[in-house]
Amino acid sequence: MAWIVLVISGIFEAVWATALGKSEGFSKLVPSIVFGVALVISMGGLAYAMRTLPIGTSYAVWVGIGASLTVAYAMITGSESSSIVKILLILGIVGCVIGLKALH
Repeated sequence: MAWIVLVISGIFEAVWATALGKSEGFSKLVPSIVFGVALVISMGGLAYAMRTLPIGTSYAVWVGIGASLTVAYAMITGSESSSIVKILLILGIVGCVIGLKALH
């Protein structure tokens, strides 16, 4: 169960990171609210997962999922450039996250 919560929390990390960028310094209401709600869900899930999973592994998986999804979303929507090298590096992060799960 902790792994499922951790993955969902990582997804919400990508949501709050994206919303933070779209809030334009908290000057836009809806993205600012999405940021706050997603942040609470993401941090709460991370805290829950850390009750049973190692702290370092939990944090690395959470950040890896969030960072990968945030960059992937930005490249898909065109707000960030994409390249084969970037895609391979993101896949490297995903591979490391999968490796951490496999070793646990």
